Amino acid sequence: MPDTHFDAIIVGGGAAGLSAAQALGRSLRRTLVIDAGEPRNRFASRMHNVLGNDGVTPADLLERGRSEAAAYGVEFAAGNVAVVRDRGSHLEVELAASGTPAAPQPTALTTRALVVASGVHDDLPSIPGLAQYWGSTVLHCPYCHGWEVRGGKLAVLATSPASIHQVMLLRQWSDDVTVFGAALGDLEADTKRALLARGMRIVNEPVTEVIGDDARVTGVRTADGAHHDIDAIFTMSKVQPRDSYLGELELARAEGPFGSFLAVDATGRTSHNRVWAVGNVSAPMAAVPMVMGAGAGAGGAINFALLEEDFALAVQDAR
Repeated sequence: MPDTHFDAIIVGGGAAGLSAAQALGRSLRRTLVIDAGEPRNRFASRMHNVLGNDGVTPADLLERGRSEAAAYGVEFAAGNVAVVRDRGSHLEVELAASGTPAAPQPTALTTRALVVASGVHDDLPSIPGLAQYWGSTVLHCPYCHGWEVRGGKLAVLATSPASIHQVMLLRQWSDDVTVFGAALGDLEADTKRALLARGMRIVNEPVTEVIGDDARVTGVRTADGAHHDIDAIFTMSKVQPRDSYLGELELARAEGPFGSFLAVDATGRTSHNRVWAVGNVSAPMAAVPMVMGAGAGAGGAINFALLEEDFALAVQDAR
């Protein structure tokens, strides 16, 4: 990359980032995607509820997206961003060193606009066996995976009172649902009555182990030594946004039920006029089609913001 100045730099090459890249590339904007190669849904074997791509693997979708974006001149770089600095007329983006002796020192790039699409990290409950089946039969979204396990012996491993929403949803896909509710404490009488009325079982003993056959979950063991036959588990992770490299910009944040995330407007623009955030980094519960739409929308908004700046600079030069 001999020329290190870009119209737009996108941090994250998942569905959101690639959608923004395609929109910007088609708008003749010099665009760079910096990608660490760790999309959130890489643990899932297939995607669902993605119109025209139902059953496609996450890797296949991203490969196709990179190819399409590259056809419009979008450039790519592997790695992570260490820090972003405000230089007034542009942003400076410093790449992190790879940590290998032969690797070059961090490289400073500049850009007129930044798209934050670096996603989140899922911190799962520290229960033996749970992480092993994450994305196969330990799941988080009934809309994404409920059809594939419909009618089975399903469980919800509650992690907070917010899990009640997940509990209620899951009953739609099976009439055999067990709620492991140690993290819920004492349920409100109306909530407990509603769950029992729908035929759901409530187990208050903490889960101590998730059991499987190396391919899928087969059961759960609780603290009292009891074994529960289970075909799939739904649970909510603690979601951590990957946005620490933005610390120097002091962007506004919004507090919500899932934690603290970047505050954005309808186009994805943050409190900094050159920074947009799209995908799970700002909307942790958004599924693939939603983040694709957000990325495409932000790409259009960024192009228009740059157009306005182009005209303003032209008028300034004319004077």
